[in-house]
Amino acid sequence: MPQRTISSFNTLVASHGRSGRVRSAVELLSRAMSRGLRPNSFTFAPVVSSLLLDPHCGNQLHCLILKSGLIHSDAYAATALLGFFGRSRRLDDAVKLFDEMPAKTVVTWNVVISMFSQMGFVTDSMRFFRELMMSAIGLSECSVLSILSAFRSLDRARSVDQVRGLTIKTALDSFVVVTNSLLNAYCNCCGVHSAVKLFDELAVRDAVSWNTMITAFAKSSTPEKAVELFFVMSSEGLSLTETTFTSVLNACSGLCVPEFGKIIHAKAVKRNLHTSTFGGSSLIDFYSKCSLRNDARKAFDEISEKNIVSWNSLLNVYSDEDSCASLGVLKETLCFGFKPNEISFSSVLRTASCLVLRQLHSLVIRMGYDNNDYVSSAIIASYASNGNDSDALACGSALDSQLSVVATNAIAGIYNRSSRFQESKELLLRLETPDVVSWNVLLTACARNGDYAQAFDLFNHMRTLGHSVDKYTATSLLSICSKINNLSMGKSLHGLLVKTNAGSSDTLVHNILLDMYVKCGSLECCVKVFDEMDERNLISWTAVISGLGLHGRPHEALIWFKRMEEEGFVPDNVALLAVLSACRHGGLVEEGLRLFECMKAKYRVEPEMDHYVCVVDLLCKYGRLREAELVIDEMPFQPNAVIWRMFLQGCKRYGVEAIGG
Repeated sequence: MPQRTISSFNTLVASHGRSGRVRSAVELLSRAMSRGLRPNSFTFAPVVSSLLLDPHCGNQLHCLILKSGLIHSDAYAATALLGFFGRSRRLDDAVKLFDEMPAKTVVTWNVVISMFSQMGFVTDSMRFFRELMMSAIGLSECSVLSILSAFRSLDRARSVDQVRGLTIKTALDSFVVVTNSLLNAYCNCCGVHSAVKLFDELAVRDAVSWNTMITAFAKSSTPEKAVELFFVMSSEGLSLTETTFTSVLNACSGLCVPEFGKIIHAKAVKRNLHTSTFGGSSLIDFYSKCSLRNDARKAFDEISEKNIVSWNSLLNVYSDEDSCASLGVLKETLCFGFKPNEISFSSVLRTASCLVLRQLHSLVIRMGYDNNDYVSSAIIASYASNGNDSDALACGSALDSQLSVVATNAIAGIYNRSSRFQESKELLLRLETPDVVSWNVLLTACARNGDYAQAFDLFNHMRTLGHSVDKYTATSLLSICSKINNLSMGKSLHGLLVKTNAGSSDTLVHNILLDMYVKCGSLECCVKVFDEMDERNLISWTAVISGLGLHGRPHEALIWFKRMEEEGFVPDNVALLAVLSACRHGGLVEEGLRLFECMKAKYRVEPEMDHYVCVVDLLCKYGRLREAELVIDEMPFQPNAVIWRMFLQGCKRYGVEAIGG
């Protein structure tokens, strides 16, 4: 075919591919080749590179390229096919084709490096990158971008440093796109402070460089730095983009400083960025997090072209507090012709009241979302949170397909609350890919069912699969250690929590640690944990006071009780029971009576049966039978068998005449 004719044909095929008519392009190619067309380097690439190429058409093109002989003689067509294999996640086919290619360009190498990077196969990506370095082809800026995209975690900090050294050596650091990619890798792998050093050293910084740093600081423990950088960037005259505003608004949300956010809003208005879907949704989220509903609604109304994303942002504003208001927004969404999606329903379902929930459930069924994993899980969880366990379980059993992990977790949680631990275990153990929530619910079921050995076996299996320990895992396992009085196991778990930083700042976990050490007989460790706590609550103080009483140190328990009051904590019925029990165990009769008298007068706590049991036992043990009788007579409810047994034992110990005198 003449050169002019093949060029015209290539243009025709390319136009079909770019307009989405891929099947038509493939049929055109197939017919032309059967009539003697000799394709050249530019015939196949536009169609093979199309994002709309389906596997069937891809296989047809593969056969046509093989038939043409270009796969072994032309790197352009083969590289396009390599990219198709990568997008289709056919790594074996991609590697086989790559190995068979006699002619490879730097683009070919970059495609295969990027392919493995995007799929998380960092080691393979680095291997191909090193092979490219050792070849005579040489690196391009895209080679560096491809390998840097593989580095997303802190354990790759050294690799990022090495790539940076390589870019300096090869002068690739003169490309702004390379330095920006390096900056992003430093934020992900080396920490924001290391990224700041690189940022300060950059000879050229564009809007992407600034946005990268603002985004990194917005996610860090110092979001105020993101706001500072934003104002510096603004003063230097750089172009402020939607990404800039979104990132800095996230930082303002973390700081809970609405004033900064309003200034940034004004700057967005000046540049007409507040009316876009992306910018407007960011403003809605910001005002929502600052509990400024009216401002969030105004930001929504200013969006020029609303879509379901912006409606979902508005739904999220109301979903945490007012189920009727969020239902009203959902109705508005429907009235304006937008079809709610799974995110819309999940937002409204999160805090739906019982009445609203039934209306939503009907709407979900009518719109065909009742078998959607995301929505069905939210419905089950919502019924459960409303205390309607029977409807939640009925929803689970009505699903056509197998329960999703989230729905399974919700139903297993219901079983746990209903003390149906065996059913919970059986349900969770059927999951093929349980998540960390599944494991925690399963461990809770084992702990409450008394299957302690199985709980630790499952925990070891969970760790083997790579799941990290969180505060819920710690809660279940530490409670088991308390029940079986296994101090060494408790200490091992404590060490693991410190090592993995799991629940290290969580007061609940620390309180359970306090309880575990008390029940396992290590008061010293209990006090040490208490002293190391950043935040203590009434439960923390009560745990130590109770421990001192149980370990025969009642005077110290009273000292800690006074310290607790000095710290501003007002004792509740549990704290008072703990200190009364300490007096009871230590024989501190006067101190115990004084505390008992203060319960109503000073602390405004009405004594319960357990408080009366403590006081009666204390009086009877030390011969104060007349006072014990008066306490029993003044009880606002009938004394139970425990109190009468204590009183009779006191009478027996001290003689009947002691009652009268």
